[in-house]
Amino acid sequence: MKAVVAHELNKFTVENVSLDPPKAGEVLVKMAATGVCHSDLSVINGTLPLPLPMVLGHEGAGVVDQVGDGVSNVQPGDHVVLSFVPNCGDCYHCLRSEPHLCMVGAPTGRMLDGTARVKLNGNELGVMQFLGNMAEACVVPSISVVPIDKEISLASAALVGCGVTTGVGAAIKTAQVRPGSSVAVFGCGGVGLSVIQGARIAGADRIIGVDLADNKLELATQFGATDTVSAAGDAVSKIKELTGGRGVDYAFEAIGIGSVIEQAYSAVRRGGMLTVVGAGKITDIVKFSALLLFAEAKTIKGCMYGNVNPRVDFPQLLDLYQRGKLDLDRMVTRTYTIDEAPQAFEDMEKGLNARGVIVFS
Repeated sequence: MKAVVAHELNKFTVENVSLDPPKAGEVLVKMAATGVCHSDLSVINGTLPLPLPMVLGHEGAGVVDQVGDGVSNVQPGDHVVLSFVPNCGDCYHCLRSEPHLCMVGAPTGRMLDGTARVKLNGNELGVMQFLGNMAEACVVPSISVVPIDKEISLASAALVGCGVTTGVGAAIKTAQVRPGSSVAVFGCGGVGLSVIQGARIAGADRIIGVDLADNKLELATQFGATDTVSAAGDAVSKIKELTGGRGVDYAFEAIGIGSVIEQAYSAVRRGGMLTVVGAGKITDIVKFSALLLFAEAKTIKGCMYGNVNPRVDFPQLLDLYQRGKLDLDRMVTRTYTIDEAPQAFEDMEKGLNARGVIVFS
């Protein structure tokens, strides 16, 4: 089968690899669609320091082909969305309603039992986040798959595996945006657009999209932004001008750059909240005034996977989609074959898509 393999920093190719059958507690999924996410690029360029070589891909949907011993939550033929955080249900965080922080396994590239299922020329490969679903098929833990309605487009459902869930969850669950509030979203890529949709669903009155690219600002308007601000100018001053000089109730940073996080913090009113959604470099340090942090009483939150419970929230998000309240179809602005993966990454770096999706026949 074909898979996108990151061999070393800044080097990836489409390769023919072999895939072992699922072991106990695992399922083999024939992939239908895989989103091309900035986190995949972050593995390639080292922003996310995962061990290479590795099959990329952590956002996707497909059809269950085989199940290993002891699997009871899905069966062959089920349509599923894959979660890049397995949910064991028994660890410290799962028992405290924090399944997005599940501790069942570290992302070493191996399965939960510490072994590999993918090989290239006889050599074992790791997989991204227990999935490695930028491939025609993948073997994954059964606790990483969530069955969905078979009537839903798998190309659209794939986005729920990461970007849409992270963004919508950031607004609704992490920040808990209130009706009538004001919101600024820094970065209007796939995740940022999903934050905008989440803020719209939550009933925010003013939603301000901030980006350098005009096409992204246009997309922000299409998905629910009431105003847009170019990041090329003094975005903070413009945001304060739009909010009566106060700043917004909620700001979201969906890029992962320290200087932008600081900028977003400055755009928040006294007593407001900044939610950091973007994954930045471990060496990128963010600084705040200790006095102002105290005196302005702002809240800073990190957002991992939108604070969601995939088993509960994936179906709920797809229900919103089916009822026309969450737009997934227009998020997919271009599809690619797996052989076109290099083009998909190039287009993502150029900011051409809301979300590019690799679709498998």
